[in-house]
Amino acid sequence: MSSQFNANNGAAQAAGKDNPMSEETIEREAVGFIGLGMMGHGIAKNIVENGHPLSVIAHRNRKPVEDLVGRGAVEVTSLGELARQSNVVFLCVTGSPEVEAAVRGPDGLLNNLRPGSVVVDCSSSDPTSTAMLAAELKAKGIDFADAPLSRTPKEAWEGTLDTMVGADDAVFARLQPILDTWAGKIVHIGGVGDGHRMKLLNNFISLGYGAIYAEALALAERVGISAERVDSVISGGRMDCGFYQTFMRYTLEGDRDAHKFSLANAFKDLRYLESMANGAGLVNPVGNAVKNSYAAAVAADGAGDYVPMLPAYIDRLNGGKSK
Repeated sequence: MSSQFNANNGAAQAAGKDNPMSEETIEREAVGFIGLGMMGHGIAKNIVENGHPLSVIAHRNRKPVEDLVGRGAVEVTSLGELARQSNVVFLCVTGSPEVEAAVRGPDGLLNNLRPGSVVVDCSSSDPTSTAMLAAELKAKGIDFADAPLSRTPKEAWEGTLDTMVGADDAVFARLQPILDTWAGKIVHIGGVGDGHRMKLLNNFISLGYGAIYAEALALAERVGISAERVDSVISGGRMDCGFYQTFMRYTLEGDRDAHKFSLANAFKDLRYLESMANGAGLVNPVGNAVKNSYAAAVAADGAGDYVPMLPAYIDRLNGGKSK
């Protein structure tokens, strides 16, 4: 299958379901994927299994690359090679510094993608950086979209992630068939950058829950109420939710993989939120308080631990001896 973008493909996708061309007669977009971590591996798996030519590049862990090659992907050895073989490139990396390096590097996307290509950032990135990168790419005829994620690696593998997309209408229509391979809920939020803005708001709410749960559990232990007794009140009540359930699965069952989102990433996203609030001229005292809970954990060597492990760091901050 050719890696060149088929003009009929873009037109058919933009026209939607009423287009008379069958799915079998439309050549699928050639996709490049950068960032095969806990989320990216599952997303890339669903892209290649749904018939898209897929180019991948290794970072530190070769296992995802080997798995994807076994499913039909092609491994490349440089970002430039990946860009030259792709019409749409997805990034699923830590944050804006990594995205900027991939785009602007001497052998990066900016210098190697063809006009008419699209870069899609699925990372939780700084919207200010997103806007600058989009402008730089646009000057070379390359479109940009932000499609950050919600939910967990389990849903990434199953192809049922949530994504909030910032893109113009034509780019969104072109991307939707690819997004459909790995997302169960796709919301077109608005223009470029709006997906990342919404992601920061989403993470502020969820990580705010995490900070409240952590402090409540630490306080409960201090006053002699066990986590099990707390859960007997909250679970199934009005304050229950999916985030609470995965958070408490670690607390109650010791399941380290229940909610695999690191404290370092949480702190990073809350710093981006603070920057966004500053840019908007908004005082955000709650956001800063939540950020400081995660900052304290990261400062106490908790960067690699996950959000449900935060109660132990709150306990330590208050003189306890928890991990």
